[in-house]
Amino acid sequence: MKKLLAIEKMLLLSIAFTILLLAIRIYYTQKITFVFFIWNIFLAIVPLVFSRQLKFEKNMSFKVIIFLSIWLLFFPNAPYIITDLFHFIERPPVPKWYDLILIISAAWNGLLLGIVSLMQVEAFLKNHFQKKWANIFIAISIVLSGYGVFIGRFIRLNSWDIVTNPTNVIFTSFQYFFKPWQHMHAWAFILLFAMLFSLVYYTLKQFVSAIKLND
Repeated sequence: MKKLLAIEKMLLLSIAFTILLLAIRIYYTQKITFVFFIWNIFLAIVPLVFSRQLKFEKNMSFKVIIFLSIWLLFFPNAPYIITDLFHFIERPPVPKWYDLILIISAAWNGLLLGIVSLMQVEAFLKNHFQKKWANIFIAISIVLSGYGVFIGRFIRLNSWDIVTNPTNVIFTSFQYFFKPWQHMHAWAFILLFAMLFSLVYYTLKQFVSAIKLND
């Protein structure tokens, strides 16, 4: 714990809060309705684990490329949790407000895990490449995360499908990237989701910059 950054400790506290809410709900209802949050949060932690390793790397290497590749593959799992808001309906006897707090807390964890992970990747890239190229990589990553969220939520493909079922992933991607005019609603979601995530990401970066200036 002593080696964790302050933000990482807060992330653990936030995740623990969600797990506590979930445990209370399961105990109260004797049902595992939202137990999938545990798996979703675990998948959202994976990109943070690999982005965190980058700060221990001094130079670009094959290992760094592997870290970045795995990070990019799992990165959409973090903002994906935001779409779990779709599960918000009234489920008696649990008060509607309780489930609202539970789902929002899980979505907040996903958003924060994605943002912190992306900041760590950006910091590494800007230490090894020109700012322009780092910004391009970040922009592409955000758009690809929107695509990953879309195929995860609506097509029901997962990050590990690229290993277990690569043919399906390649065929699906070909349809969306090379025939975009046939999937306008999909691209509307992908681009709007990417824009929303970008607004949140760069707004928080401005907050961080403003705080540093006032120190």
